[in-house]
Amino acid sequence: MLNYTIMEIHNNLQQQFKQLFNDVQDSRLFFAPGRVNLIGEHTDYNGGYVFPCAINLGTYALVRQRNDRLCKFYSLNFDQLGLVEFSLDNLAFQEHHDWANYPKGVMVEAEQRGINFAYGWEIVFWGNLPNGAGLSSSASIEVLMATIINTYYGQPFSGVEMALMAQAAENNYIGVGCGIMDQFASAMGKANCAILLDCNSLEYQYVPLNLAEYTIVITNTNKRRGLVDSKYNERLAECQKALQILQTNYSISALCQLNEQQLQGQKHLFNHEPVIYQRAYHAVSENQRVLSAVAGLKNGVDLKEFGQLMGASHTSLAQDYAVTGIELDSLVASAWRQSGCIGARMTGAGFGGCSVNLVKQTEVANFIQQVGLEYTQATGLVADFYVVKPSAEAREIKINVEGKND
Repeated sequence: MLNYTIMEIHNNLQQQFKQLFNDVQDSRLFFAPGRVNLIGEHTDYNGGYVFPCAINLGTYALVRQRNDRLCKFYSLNFDQLGLVEFSLDNLAFQEHHDWANYPKGVMVEAEQRGINFAYGWEIVFWGNLPNGAGLSSSASIEVLMATIINTYYGQPFSGVEMALMAQAAENNYIGVGCGIMDQFASAMGKANCAILLDCNSLEYQYVPLNLAEYTIVITNTNKRRGLVDSKYNERLAECQKALQILQTNYSISALCQLNEQQLQGQKHLFNHEPVIYQRAYHAVSENQRVLSAVAGLKNGVDLKEFGQLMGASHTSLAQDYAVTGIELDSLVASAWRQSGCIGARMTGAGFGGCSVNLVKQTEVANFIQQVGLEYTQATGLVADFYVVKPSAEAREIKINVEGKND
């Protein structure tokens, strides 16, 4: 269903819903986008800027309210796990509930924010985001559940509050120390725009993405990595250590409150911790690259400058932050060699996952063919490619009586 229309997706979800729950009467369709971060990686949990956009891939849910306190969740992406059933009276983490722990965690956070659940739901989920690829499939389903709760309970939460609730679920319930960017982009996306987000203050602004003759192409390494089991939390701890070292001379609460000159002036503090300094240097320099990239877009600078900053970002992520690996490095190096590509970098946490590329629209087919061939030759893996557009925020999709989405 990757390239299906909304109506085709709705029909497929209805078909599965009927098999599980007999009919589709009173069911409602919801969608939450994934995201791609154009520049600004591993700055979010360091109190810096990021520049993501929501994309037109994400997670859908067909939802119906029940008359009791049971919840019955099913995912077409994990059909082998069958129907996950639980009571509102026991929302505790259950390992065998697997993927369903993500929406359950959001329900727990909603309760802590004053939602008194009076009824359960029947829900069929389906997403066209590759799981574990770095496009935020977890944030997408979290924000989707927050949107469902928000809609059924009279919109008590703003988009920012839903993003924070979803982040808290991943931090507290799932156990992944993620920043706010993924959930924020899903809850607050805007068509044809990216979001300049200050992860320290949550101040944000929409920046129009005038890509002209270029388009966004995402490339999936198909090397799956799970955030919980990866070195993501290790990098988080290394940055926290760098912050503690710097706090001996600076009254700061986050690494990205420093600029490069200030950090370099304190390099002597890391004489016995050179790797910790490298981690801090990436965060601080990447933060500056985000601001430079956005300033260029606002001033109408040639997109090639944006592409050069993307390249510098990837180099820093490979050398200073050590989160790329042969798969991502091979994809990006191949992209850089293509005449139709003006920018490429890894996106997401790294350790596998995806790269993001700015490619001339007339060269997309050739780009996919060449990069795919070179990537397979270098790694033995087969990459997947997604041509995406900046999307609007998580929302209910209304289907009118003619069977069209409004």
